[in-house]
Amino acid sequence: MATAELVSERESDYLSQLTMAAARYENRTEQRETNQNVLETRGVLYADAPERVEKRLARLGADWAMARAIERTPTEPASSAGSTLQLPPDAFTSDVLGLERIIGRNNLAPVAFLEEGFQVSRSVGRVTITGPGGGHGTGFMVSPSLLLTNNHVLRNPEDAHRSRIAFAFQDGVDGGPLVPAVFALEPQRFFVTDRALDYSLVAVAPRGTQGETLSSFGRLVLSQAQGKVIIGEFVNIIQHPRGEPKQIALRENQIVDVLERFLHYESDTREGSSGSPVFNDQWEVVALHHSAVPKTDDQGRPLSIDGSVWRPEMGDQQLAWRANEGVRISRVLSALREVNLTGEAARLRDEVFTTGLTPSPVESAPPIPTPTADGGSSLAGANGSGTTAHSKAQEQAQGLPSPVAGGAAQLTVPLRITVDFGTSSVSSAGLLATKPALAPSPTAGPQPSAGRTDIVSAVEKDVDAALINHRLAQERPYYDRSADAAAREAYYASVDTHDGDALRRALTALLEETHTPQPRYKPMRLVYPWVDLHKDGRLRSIYSGKDFSPEELIRADAAVAEVRLARVQELLLQESTAGPAEFEAEFDALEALMPFNCEHVVPQSWFAKQEPMRGDLHHLFACEVGCNSFRGNFPYFDFPNFEEAVRDDCGMRESVGFEPENGKGAVSRATLYFLLRYPGQVGDAAREFPEDRLPVLLKWHEREPVTEYELHRNAAIAELQGNRNPLIDHPDWARRIDFSGVWP
Repeated sequence: MATAELVSERESDYLSQLTMAAARYENRTEQRETNQNVLETRGVLYADAPERVEKRLARLGADWAMARAIERTPTEPASSAGSTLQLPPDAFTSDVLGLERIIGRNNLAPVAFLEEGFQVSRSVGRVTITGPGGGHGTGFMVSPSLLLTNNHVLRNPEDAHRSRIAFAFQDGVDGGPLVPAVFALEPQRFFVTDRALDYSLVAVAPRGTQGETLSSFGRLVLSQAQGKVIIGEFVNIIQHPRGEPKQIALRENQIVDVLERFLHYESDTREGSSGSPVFNDQWEVVALHHSAVPKTDDQGRPLSIDGSVWRPEMGDQQLAWRANEGVRISRVLSALREVNLTGEAARLRDEVFTTGLTPSPVESAPPIPTPTADGGSSLAGANGSGTTAHSKAQEQAQGLPSPVAGGAAQLTVPLRITVDFGTSSVSSAGLLATKPALAPSPTAGPQPSAGRTDIVSAVEKDVDAALINHRLAQERPYYDRSADAAAREAYYASVDTHDGDALRRALTALLEETHTPQPRYKPMRLVYPWVDLHKDGRLRSIYSGKDFSPEELIRADAAVAEVRLARVQELLLQESTAGPAEFEAEFDALEALMPFNCEHVVPQSWFAKQEPMRGDLHHLFACEVGCNSFRGNFPYFDFPNFEEAVRDDCGMRESVGFEPENGKGAVSRATLYFLLRYPGQVGDAAREFPEDRLPVLLKWHEREPVTEYELHRNAAIAELQGNRNPLIDHPDWARRIDFSGVWP
């Protein structure tokens, strides 16, 4: 009787998982069909949320500019590497190849892809539950001691106690079977499970039954960082279907939907695959495979392949499948962080997050954990409840900045601060001639060499990506007048121009609604390679008119980004740093000491350096350091004696304001755009642009008509962030728009 009850309970759990997965899949039918339509008509870059796509691109060392440029290149191979890109072989990197694979332009992969896949597969094993109600599943090592699998594979410590994990249960290169290494599970040391998220984490014996060492099979490093996979991308699953030798479902497994806690994907998995790791093409774990999605009848009951209602005793092989479902690994980690553990159990749990981790140059700092378990979850530690404990190493790791491809670092000081690093310059008039040097603070602790290496690596990735963006840009038409005219007409099709106030409100709503994605402030990656180019392929300082090559400013800004990031690490290691206010003051001083070669025509201090204003490309222009500093945050002003005055090459500045030497028409239209896009952000403090200065902008706008350079900028920016500048598209609207409502 006890055996029958055990089997019934296990079958009931499995049926429940199938039913819930089917319900989730059914409830998302409309969204999934929308996703599929977008994938077929526009491509993988547009099916998921823009912020998720942007984070995915950043994790690959790419951005919208590069992705859009690749989409526009001819499909014929243009390099010896087999790329569809018009790039020299030495510029064709694995990052570029990864981006091409994502957007479906190339199925080539570096040979290292297979080598890395083999390495990660060593940490995946077959779980065998012995005794009554036993069976097989899959699991994988996520720390030196802990194995991750499904709750419905190991439901409780008793199940785990009578289970084994076998690594290397697979065929060798000669086709013959390898000798598996079998290890006992030790739930008495550690066992945590969550039924709602369908995961179980259990300790594994350090020695196998034949004396093998567990450490020789490694572990898979898990990350909560966002940007590991998006809708339309293909994933890989290493598994033990039906308890058979290890197999892999490679690439032909497409993500069709992303839910709050789950992923849905089409793949070839079978029973016994429960508990398998789901990987992206960089072999990062993105999900814990836990259930197939069965076909169901109108009552939600799973169906068999012959159309009848499926029953557990019929076996999984008789189920009619529709798709598969995995638990997002970031949600598993968030829930695991919230489990109340103490002592040795807490230490073992913390190893999942800390041991063996080397910060990736493209990885954002992990988000602050939030509980994800709902009423259906069951979280229990091996030693009962207690206070949440995180190791000192983990806390220190979370306090250090983690550089990302876009030059951003998230810092915990103790609150979260996001610092964006742009770039600076090389030898040329008005630029920094050498990389700035800062004397280390006498209170600073030793700087870890690994941190400096990561900084350099992150900045080098930015430089490489920016130069590739620029090379791709050189193959494109500078400005397609007919295509832009059609885009302009479609963009403003619903705007009524009869009433000035209504026109302003309509434009503000349109600019906000279409501002997707919202790129962060990355002039090196977005402004210099393409957006701000003149027709001769050069950059010109918006105020002085001096010209520079894009590579010159890219490498110059990279030098400052590297020094800034290193200095931030030093600040965080200072024992004397009292808190966020002191840190912010020091960082403001650091920015003033090392300004970038990019001008915000609406100064950052006017909107507290907040996004999306800071990264809005419509008001970012190349500008050498000297002019950037000379203007400061003075509002624009029209000096009566400007032509006769002795002035700097950048323009004239007095206490009342700043008048540029060049670019008045362009900066006036950029400022007017800002007023429309962000009403209420300007003029709420002294020294900001007051309402009585509006005539200055309108006069400059009318005196200097829109140029082809601005038309190119506007079209290029529309590709990258979705919205357009109405003052460039319709200069006559400047006098029709009632701007009185844009000031606080």
